[in-house]
Amino acid sequence: MFKRRLAAIAVGALLASTLAACGGDDSGDDAKTLTYWATNQSTSLEKDAEILRPELEKFEKQTGIKVKLEVVPWSDLLNRLLAAATSGQGPDVVNIGNTWSASLQATNAFVQFDDATLEKVGGKDRFVPAALAASGAEGKPPTAVPLYSLAYSLYYNKKMFAEAGIANPPTTWEQLVADGKKLTKDGKWGLAIEGAHVSENAHHAFTFSQQYGGEWFDASGKPTFDTQQNAQAIKRYIDFIAVDKITNPGNAEYSQNQSVADFATGKAAMLLWQTVGSQLTLRNMKPEDWGVAPVPFLASPPAGGKKVNSMVAGINIAIFKHSKNQEGALDFVKFMTSDEEQIQLNKTYGSLPSVTTVGDDPAFAKPEQKNTQQTLVTTAAPLPQVPEESQFETLVGTLMKDLFADAARGKAPTEDQIRDKLKQAQEQVK
Repeated sequence: MFKRRLAAIAVGALLASTLAACGGDDSGDDAKTLTYWATNQSTSLEKDAEILRPELEKFEKQTGIKVKLEVVPWSDLLNRLLAAATSGQGPDVVNIGNTWSASLQATNAFVQFDDATLEKVGGKDRFVPAALAASGAEGKPPTAVPLYSLAYSLYYNKKMFAEAGIANPPTTWEQLVADGKKLTKDGKWGLAIEGAHVSENAHHAFTFSQQYGGEWFDASGKPTFDTQQNAQAIKRYIDFIAVDKITNPGNAEYSQNQSVADFATGKAAMLLWQTVGSQLTLRNMKPEDWGVAPVPFLASPPAGGKKVNSMVAGINIAIFKHSKNQEGALDFVKFMTSDEEQIQLNKTYGSLPSVTTVGDDPAFAKPEQKNTQQTLVTTAAPLPQVPEESQFETLVGTLMKDLFADAARGKAPTEDQIRDKLKQAQEQVK
């Protein structure tokens, strides 16, 4: 069923992909060329290209293989990946959000990293186990290896907190709302949200659902969207605009990291994000002006509520089967997961390395990285590794985008209304 939907999605995306291919994103034509799609990890696509190009030139100097780079915005990436998987036309190597791993694995369009293939990039034991576990369905060879490890944290503006008489960051959602109300004044807001970012919405839907005792899929992989716990989870997040009014209604339209800009410029005092410190520096916010803390929990979780405050987030790197330069692509994956590149790239992005050999490097000893590391080993959980996961992100994330738009117009949804929408979304899962 997933493959039928894949084909349908690909029809819509194929034209864009084909047009992009005219710009040079097809698999390299010879053993001396690779095409690489990278995700947006910094403040802009251009900044990502600026960060990556010196590393790619280093690879070319070592191997003689030239890498043609394209940084693809998150809003386009999934459809372009699915179109490339269906058409057999596209890049050699891609980096992808790890939550899509099982969905992309189901396309059978990517090289399997079985034990023999893993040996070519350093071996299975080289990778952090939790990160490698988020690279495909359990019991099957992964179709990617981890590149950057991430988790959500709560970022707060120290000066705004001090001026509002708030001594410490909130540890519960109830405290966050109370603090947010103190901070919302004079054109400034308590919490910044990326309300039109579909994947971001789905990530928070997962975490809140875990805290309310919900699940988005059962043990057999069947979707379970239509539950009271999931409705409660979504309502909690939407209510930051609809009821608590600690978030600017204009945030309902944000999908291009505008919430990060609002936090960096003091328009909002708190932000939920994945290792954003390097972006804040690039936006001229001094490291001493912001603090980082674990994402809050419910003060009184219901029966079945879990102590989860982030997904196991990260970026994986994968090779398309249609690549005409498989050996060169494997060499590139080995290069990107080498000790030197893991330190260089993760230090630049503020993420954590996905290999076990460099975790003790001083570059990862800052409070932000320590908080991320602590979250990953204690209170993070992986999103369901099922083929329909990407449909969950698209359907539920879009549903939440629409609810945020309603909230910005003064409409506060009830749990029953949200549950009706979840039922409709579940019926669309193919």
